[in-house]
Amino acid sequence: MHKRNSLTTMLIVVITGAYLIANYFSNIIPGIPLQERLFLIKYALLSDGLPHGIAAGEWYRYFTVALTHANITHILFNMLALYSLGVAVENYFGRAKYALILLGSLFTASYISNYFAATNMPAVGASGMIFGLFGAILVTGRKMGVDYRQTLGVVGVNLLITFIPGSNIDWRAHLGGLIGGAVITFVINGLNRPKQRLRNI
Repeated sequence: MHKRNSLTTMLIVVITGAYLIANYFSNIIPGIPLQERLFLIKYALLSDGLPHGIAAGEWYRYFTVALTHANITHILFNMLALYSLGVAVENYFGRAKYALILLGSLFTASYISNYFAATNMPAVGASGMIFGLFGAILVTGRKMGVDYRQTLGVVGVNLLITFIPGSNIDWRAHLGGLIGGAVITFVINGLNRPKQRLRNI
């Protein structure tokens, strides 16, 4: 059963709130606009004329990128996906392990995206983290009561969409999140296996 105070619900509120603030109160903090403070970028001179990005030591951008979105359609689809996938994963693993899957997926997605990105090309969105939930479901789908074959089909379609000319979607981030989520979930499942006890006969 989904709870109102679930981590999934809180994330949707926080991410949506960050999007609204970045778009309607972008200069709430003096200096560069909020979106520029949060999006993922390797290295660039931003609107304040100063260097910013991962290469400038702003490692937090690996995670804050999830608070940024290109437009209302982008955030709408991402939040719908986060709700539909996140509820099932959170209910099965619990809040702490669910948070670990989200953070690990987000980091691997951002790291791979940033590694292959052009120096001054920003990236926005929580899609990499959401693809980590796809990875978790692919690993544990049967135990969660989810049809992993259907999930695999959705993942395949979403990855194919990223290769449509002009889509401007970072498939590397999606793939990185998918792999990260699957690996972390595999490790969590392995640690949760009951230990075998030997009996003397």
